[in-house]
Amino acid sequence: METYNNINKPSKDEQKLALESYDALASVIEQLKSENPEIEIEETEERIKIPLSALKFLGDILKAMGQGKPFSLVPVATEVTTQKAAEIIGCSRPHLVKLLEEGQIEYTKVGKHRRVKFEDVMRYKKRMKKIQKQNIIDIMKSDEELGIYDS
Repeated sequence: METYNNINKPSKDEQKLALESYDALASVIEQLKSENPEIEIEETEERIKIPLSALKFLGDILKAMGQGKPFSLVPVATEVTTQKAAEIIGCSRPHLVKLLEEGQIEYTKVGKHRRVKFEDVMRYKKRMKKIQKQNIIDIMKSDEELGIYDS
């Protein structure tokens, strides 16, 4: 399984193929009635059963690829180092440690090392993006009121 380190943006050809595949898959998924549909690999004529939830997840991956978004598959319970968490958030490791010590992100200690759940890092990052977006909106409103910014 690839990790967060191996994130690549899809090429233009991959985007095009993913879009076509997504549309076809989404249409087929709507028609399925079984929770474990059987799919066939045309090249080998092999038929395999796959959970419907996995097929829907494949649809999500194809949709993201079709939009040119980089993606990575990371198990939810994955723990990352403080260095990796800092890279994900886009800050220095010392700043991340400060956030951990302040209780802004949960962590556990393994010996002398701190470990952070990937989902907690992503939750913090999402929360910060929301705050940043609101701050930008507030600044724009303030500038409009002062006549500095013309919408």
